[in-house]
Amino acid sequence: YDTFEALERKKRMIELCNVTKRYGATEAVSGLSFFAPEGQIVGLLGQNGAGKTTTLNMLTGYFPPTSGSVRVNGMDMLQQPRECKRCIGYLPERPPLYDEMTVTAYLTFVCQLKEVRREAIEKHIGQIMDTCGLKEVAQRRVGTLSKGYRQRVGVAQALCGNPPVLVLDEPTVGLDPRQVKEIRELIRQLGKEHTVIFSSHLLPEIQQLCDRVVILHKGKLIREAAMAELTGGDGETIRLRATVAMKERLLLPALNSLECVRRVKVLPTPDADYTELEMECLRETGRGRAQAQLFRLLAGLDAPLMQLTVVKDTLE
Repeated sequence: YDTFEALERKKRMIELCNVTKRYGATEAVSGLSFFAPEGQIVGLLGQNGAGKTTTLNMLTGYFPPTSGSVRVNGMDMLQQPRECKRCIGYLPERPPLYDEMTVTAYLTFVCQLKEVRREAIEKHIGQIMDTCGLKEVAQRRVGTLSKGYRQRVGVAQALCGNPPVLVLDEPTVGLDPRQVKEIRELIRQLGKEHTVIFSSHLLPEIQQLCDRVVILHKGKLIREAAMAELTGGDGETIRLRATVAMKERLLLPALNSLECVRRVKVLPTPDADYTELEMECLRETGRGRAQAQLFRLLAGLDAPLMQLTVVKDTLE
């Protein structure tokens, strides 16, 4: 994943700087700062009431912050709202659909609102329908569509005008497992050409799709990090789980003698002749990678290694 220095060199498509939003005496978002660089999918996480939707509404210019600034593609949302909004495609939690329109008529209407050139609309809509898998329902009324297709139409309207930034609020809420998989794959494809920021309650979904995550709690930022950093996919240490055909009392002193081993935890096992354990190790030292050091040690002890896996945390 990108280092912080690499992210700094990328263009900041979305940037919130010390943003606060108050509703009377209630502070929904407090001093929030984060950015989303060009070409990344960023997940916005938090419990109900954490401030996710309020943050997305400020980011899209739906309503202004009480204080602080929101920048999109280098422009200030309050000073250049029209230009900023041209850069954003927004799918709110409830897609803004007109049930009496056909899919084609609705997307044509959205293109007109977004001031797409009249002569380019038909081709543009055709490309969007291909991307979102809507060709077969192009002439059906939106009100007759399934929940999954309605969500696809919602994504399609966000793509009208070809904005470089996509903001998606709970894009898979209420969908069945097959529909979730389809929308998830669509978001993954869109992330190749757009900067995408989206909120979701489905942590496996965030883990599969996002390059970075922003975690909110009671309106405040509590963590912003690369996905690999949160789930243990990179860094100086590694966790290994092993099953070794050797008694615990003989194995543990040898393991603790390894240069790479920081901590060993013995796990329950029904066979006293086997030891199952989890080790926190330095990924690499002067004597090589942790796995190689472990193999050499066990070979010298004539202790068969029955299983060895790298343990990664889930986002949950």
